[in-house]
Amino acid sequence: MGGGTVRDLLIGAPVFWVHDWRVPAVCLATAGLIWVTPAHFWKGRALDWFDAVGMAVYAVFGAAKSLSFGVPLLPAMMMGVITACVGGIIRDVLAGEPSILLRPELYVTAAALAAALFVILAGLGVPLIAAALIGAVSGFGLRALAITRGLAIPSYKR
Repeated sequence: MGGGTVRDLLIGAPVFWVHDWRVPAVCLATAGLIWVTPAHFWKGRALDWFDAVGMAVYAVFGAAKSLSFGVPLLPAMMMGVITACVGGIIRDVLAGEPSILLRPELYVTAAALAAALFVILAGLGVPLIAAALIGAVSGFGLRALAITRGLAIPSYKR
């Protein structure tokens, strides 16, 4: 909810979860379910895969909502990345973990790919559902490669 909240505040939209009690209820129920589920259920990288799907979908959704509020193409792409990534950054900060921004993982890059492809294709007149599917599948595909093959961006070296 963090990334979508920041997006809505930046584009002047009503904050999506404030006006519909079902959204925070689903989020709280999901968090509770993960908390009480035995750790062995999440063995391996199951949460990484669920997160990869969410990242790709929210990057596209955030860009689409921004476009629907009249945000120009490049800022709409950025709003897609913010929607997909800022919630995880907030989570990492609150949990005392290194932020995704400080790790060389292909995460923000995958969100940028999903949002950019959607915005570019939509701008070229591709039907929105096709543009959304292509963007989300591409962003998920890049993140999946990062998960399975350990792909990462080069680290900054002083």
